Amino acid sequence: AIEPRKGSFSVEPFIVSGKEVLTWADVKISHSLADDYQPIPTVTWSHRDVELDTTAYGSGERGKAVTRVIYRVHNKRSSPQKLTLALAVRPFQVNPPQQFLNTAGGVSPIQDLSMAQGNVLVNGAIGIRPQTPAHSFRALPVDADSPCDWLTMATAPQSVHDETGFASGALLYELSLPADGRDEVAIDLPLHPDNPADQPLDATPLAGLSQVRQQWQERLNRVELDLPADGQAWFDTLRSSLAHVLINRDESGIQPGSRSYERSWIRDGAMTSQMLLRLGHEAEVREFLLWYADYQFSNGKIPCCVDFRGADPVPENDSPGEFLFLIDELYRYNNDLELLKKLWPRAQKTVEYMDQLRLSERTQTNMQPERRAFYGLMPASISHEGYSAKPMHSYWDSFWALAGYEAAVRIANAVGDKAQGLKYIQARDQFRSDLYRSLQVTMRQHQIKYLPGAAELGDYDPTSTTIAITPVGDQQMLPPDAMMATFERYWDEFVKRRNSTSWDVYTPYEWRNLAVFVRLGWRARGLELMKFFMDDRRPREWNQWAEVIGRDERAPRFVGDMPHGWGASDFGRSMLDLFAYERPADETLVLMAGLPPQWIRKEGFAVRRLRTPYGELNYSLKVEGEKRTLEIAALDRPPVGGVSVAWPEGEKMGRQTIETGSARWVGTELRIGKLPFKVTFTQ
Repeated sequence: AIEPRKGSFSVEPFIVSGKEVLTWADVKISHSLADDYQPIPTVTWSHRDVELDTTAYGSGERGKAVTRVIYRVHNKRSSPQKLTLALAVRPFQVNPPQQFLNTAGGVSPIQDLSMAQGNVLVNGAIGIRPQTPAHSFRALPVDADSPCDWLTMATAPQSVHDETGFASGALLYELSLPADGRDEVAIDLPLHPDNPADQPLDATPLAGLSQVRQQWQERLNRVELDLPADGQAWFDTLRSSLAHVLINRDESGIQPGSRSYERSWIRDGAMTSQMLLRLGHEAEVREFLLWYADYQFSNGKIPCCVDFRGADPVPENDSPGEFLFLIDELYRYNNDLELLKKLWPRAQKTVEYMDQLRLSERTQTNMQPERRAFYGLMPASISHEGYSAKPMHSYWDSFWALAGYEAAVRIANAVGDKAQGLKYIQARDQFRSDLYRSLQVTMRQHQIKYLPGAAELGDYDPTSTTIAITPVGDQQMLPPDAMMATFERYWDEFVKRRNSTSWDVYTPYEWRNLAVFVRLGWRARGLELMKFFMDDRRPREWNQWAEVIGRDERAPRFVGDMPHGWGASDFGRSMLDLFAYERPADETLVLMAGLPPQWIRKEGFAVRRLRTPYGELNYSLKVEGEKRTLEIAALDRPPVGGVSVAWPEGEKMGRQTIETGSARWVGTELRIGKLPFKVTFTQ
């Protein structure tokens, strides 16, 4: 079934063979994407006598676009067969009633249904434009029951008015198929159905399927990963995830979804932008940042989110840090100093507002023992969904604020404002001191050994805690025992869940823990996370995750949006970290830290045009018998700490011959002294 647009009716196929009606319940269903990764999905129905492929893709200019649906019917018999393909127009969304957030799923009333000038009119507007003319059309009221009861009727009306809103109808295509024969039907579903019956839609030619595939080919392959067979699904899912992020955009706004989460948050926008930058989509990030910046309040406050109603005034105190982080991150990738200078006044106002927030908690009242943990933190807010019932002093907020201060220092230095830069250094250092003192107080008050989520609660929340390590980059500053205890506990609980059949739900935000595992050197554990989460794509062949993943994938439940853009970006950023990540403590670009030892030992791989703040990264490992050759191309702007290659612990390298560049071993890391670099290892 296909829902043409948010909250609309659906189009559902049926196949009529004589008096028999085949539905989704009578066939084996499988899924696929074009080239295994492009956002052009197909559902295949397989039956002993017939097969039906339903393929959908978007085409057309913004504001005039349609969803084109192609139905391919295959007669599997060794003799001719006459079939009717019925495309039923039904007053139900594909989005089910369990979906309640922002857009209520379930019924989508149809009171008037008819056919005029070859188009199907739904409630007076063009709902379907058949590209393949139908042989007939029928429309019936609610008392006609399900299509299985009326599709085989000899005659039926061609229009209907139903006050209950349950009118249904169908386009009927009579197909005479020879043995092993095929036929194809195409319809267009306008995304902007505001054309009355007597006003034809824009006649601009639409891009065909091959042209759309070429467009996605370019957009999704600016970075190339040449991987062994067991890694191909990683790369396919990365490209699909990128497509989902791009599709969920609403003009300039980066959005997590198109139904439940059709809003732009600076929170997910900043983190999703980091994935976009790494995959070569700087233009979309620049557009988002400039658009969002215009919603800054006069006092410097950054709204938590923006939608068609404008900026949300609810205080979520992670927002200023995320805004500053995004300004800095874009500059690190594009070196556009003019753009940075344009945003500098907004950045200064943001820091002023952030100063006011943290200083409002740096009071004598908060020096009292029972409130000491709040001293100097960002004020309580509901930025974390777990604290929506009551605002909390979330460490998520404060670590993002720390990231904002770090970004402000770099921005000030880049634009040449030394006075502001010095002021921001002092504010950053004071805030960091207050933050880490608060962590110690909270851990002592709640008698915990892990890093807490909120000062009031001392709660355990490892997936939120991840941001202190990445993207904030404060791993070397965190209390080491508490940091290790946090993620050792997460690993233990993950293993219990993986080995259990009693768990209920989780969210794919847990992909962020993979990025931490890579930085902790937990290669084998990280690969276990990869396997578990990849197995929970729904459906797996469409390379997507819901926001809420249930153990029983057929159980009716709230799933948020599927695909969910923020979950997709958490996967994308963490997956790319397996190949390359930045280590702020020594300003080093670390390669290969999360890759399977088997690839390094026997199979090899290649990375091409992966974007970094230091330019495009190109490197490869070729395995030829007993010889392994590692090549790393030069970077435009080498990092201060250079490039380091993380080899699996215990991996035997054999005899080393450096052909280009220089390097030295530090433990299991090969520290590259000069690029380009080429080394051969022989057993």
